[in-house]
Amino acid sequence: MDEMIRVKLRSAGDIRCFLSNGMKFLPGDAVIVEADRGLEYGEVVSAGDAPRDSRSIRNPLRKIIRKANPWDEKQIEKNKEKTKDLMNICVQKIREHDLPMKLVDAEYSFDRSKIIFYFTSDSRVDFRRLVKDLASIFRVRIELKQIGVRDEARMVGGFGPCGRSLCCAIFLKDFNPVTIKMAKTQNLPLNPSKISGLCGRLMCCLGYEHGCYRELSKGLPKIGKDIKTEHGKGKVIKVNPIKRTVTVDFGEGDIKNIRLDEKESK
Repeated sequence: MDEMIRVKLRSAGDIRCFLSNGMKFLPGDAVIVEADRGLEYGEVVSAGDAPRDSRSIRNPLRKIIRKANPWDEKQIEKNKEKTKDLMNICVQKIREHDLPMKLVDAEYSFDRSKIIFYFTSDSRVDFRRLVKDLASIFRVRIELKQIGVRDEARMVGGFGPCGRSLCCAIFLKDFNPVTIKMAKTQNLPLNPSKISGLCGRLMCCLGYEHGCYRELSKGLPKIGKDIKTEHGKGKVIKVNPIKRTVTVDFGEGDIKNIRLDEKESK
């Protein structure tokens, strides 16, 4: 029975859906798949689940050919070893053509029939002459792909303000929308430098933590609300959903942290 398998193509490619071809796979398995032209390699992200983003589905669905074998893995490593040379030559050609683009990464397709160059730019770039030059040098199909700053952060990697590796580089499958409202739910200071990631966009963790904070905030009073407690009547000036506490100002410098179960607003 064929299952729908989500596969991240290459080391920096898209996540797409493929048919299992009657085989069983686990997340993390290296696989060889049918691509638009020839064969491609990728890593299984998940198996048997319906994708949230319909863009990951290509009709008709292509199949997974096999799990990567030792020969396949050697081929993949050889392709990765060529990355530095690809980058150096492309950067040189970008400078020669004086193009407003920043090269982020480059990689061979599994069968070396294509080279993909990933770049960022603040505007649209006419790179037709660049593609022609690169094709004459490498003698393969050339694809230049403009990516966003969040994709750049995922490819380059790094460490967030929490001291851990970037979420997008180690486990996030998709980039979901992140809004300033999510930062407000966590009572974070709305300072861009405090709530933005290395990419300059709102931190992804705000998005997947939002549901937890929203659930924990149920039953807690809003900031600015007057409440009655065993210590008297005061105004809420801070809320901590994780600890389930509120900070209350009783006036004349009398400020106390109160747990929800201690509050008496009957």
